[in-house]
Amino acid sequence: MDMDNKKLAGLEPAAVFHYFEEICAIPHGSRNTKKISDYLVAFAKEHDIPYIQDESNNVILFGKGTCGMEDHPPVILQGHMDMVCEKDGDCPLDLAADGLDVTHDDSFVFAKGTTLGGDDGVAVAFALALLADDSIPHPPLEVIITVDEEIGMLGASAIDLSELKGRRLINLDSEDEGIFTVSCAGGARATISLPVERRAVYGPCVRLTVDGLRGGHSGAEIHKNRANANYVMGQFMGRIQKIMPLCLTSLVGGTKDNAIPRSCQATLVAMGIHLERINAIAQELQAEIRETYDEPEASIQAFDVDALGGNSLSSESTAKIIALLCACPNGVQSMSQDMEGLVQTSLNMGILKLGERFSVTFSVRSSVNSEKEALLNQLRQLSEFYGGSYSQMGEYPAWEFRKDSELRDTMVRIYREMFDKEPQVLAIHAGLECGLIGEKLPGLDCVSIGPQMHDIHTTREKLDIASTQRTWNFLLEVLKAL
Repeated sequence: MDMDNKKLAGLEPAAVFHYFEEICAIPHGSRNTKKISDYLVAFAKEHDIPYIQDESNNVILFGKGTCGMEDHPPVILQGHMDMVCEKDGDCPLDLAADGLDVTHDDSFVFAKGTTLGGDDGVAVAFALALLADDSIPHPPLEVIITVDEEIGMLGASAIDLSELKGRRLINLDSEDEGIFTVSCAGGARATISLPVERRAVYGPCVRLTVDGLRGGHSGAEIHKNRANANYVMGQFMGRIQKIMPLCLTSLVGGTKDNAIPRSCQATLVAMGIHLERINAIAQELQAEIRETYDEPEASIQAFDVDALGGNSLSSESTAKIIALLCACPNGVQSMSQDMEGLVQTSLNMGILKLGERFSVTFSVRSSVNSEKEALLNQLRQLSEFYGGSYSQMGEYPAWEFRKDSELRDTMVRIYREMFDKEPQVLAIHAGLECGLIGEKLPGLDCVSIGPQMHDIHTTREKLDIASTQRTWNFLLEVLKAL
């Protein structure tokens, strides 16, 4: 293995970080998975591994059992090849075309100025390191690597699993070491789209910004008292509108439905009011956000724009958009009565876009199907009330808890023996593909694990090196036992 000129050279496990760095060099955001899919096919051909690559770019790899384990029942390893692509404002990389600037500080691996994609590049790297090394004892492996998990589990929904024989699955898409996930919420992506009227509007222009928020994963971190920049912008414009009519020129916030938006910007024609009065509203709202949420760096500001309006929205269209943003639910809607601290139902106002139409896109999650459907219906009714259209995609089922699980019992026993402590066995609010895969493989016994990661889906994302080593060693012991 050539580790020359590799920034992660010398880290252990060496094979895992070798393949992880190769993955990081390939652009692999959601809907941009052809190159990474072809890389996996090239790996399979190089190692003489049977594979399936479908029209969606999903890849399934079939590894033979090692010596003495050839006839054991197969074990399925599963993860996704796409990542959430976020970057800092001053980052020069084009994440649709460039690889990541990956590095480490001896404790953590991270990418300069961008998300790292440890979610879920680690799963791919683990699988490739296993398949490439015949000296590692393991039963036959069926490796499922899906596309577009981050935008609604589209790959898992489309994939054909009829060739698979395994019914024990280790999902490698969790981010907390020592936590075994055994159930997760279902969800869907919902979009409300409103028609807008544009006209020539002239007057002083103002730029509004909501910035400096923490962001994060809309499932795993929705309960951590973090403000949503899109929702805050709706409140900001609503307060200004109480003292004068507004005409929006531009509005943009968030880039992923499943990432809590960190910033939002709007430009509007604001006639008859001084900038000082708008900034007074901004300062008041900023103080409220910092006090109410865990957002010490929240920044809400208004700036003069060197323009006099132009092709702006009418005041009526602007008022309708503001009313919708203020009326839409956001954040945690209910907590589980059965599991303390578990979010049961939530939604995230993830993306705002204004062009020929205005659209707002949500990630909706719930472990109770009836609550998920009720929340989606609420959004549908809001769309109708404001004269818009409603669309829904990427719906996936909840992954229900399995009372009797031989796989879970085996993994708990091995973890206890290796680390002299009990793992946590939990249900989570974030979505995993296990529910969709379980629908296609009846009787599936499944557990999700992964090494420790921090701040996934943000540019602060980092992967714990020592945890990666421990998780790798644990996985090898589990496969040996199976």
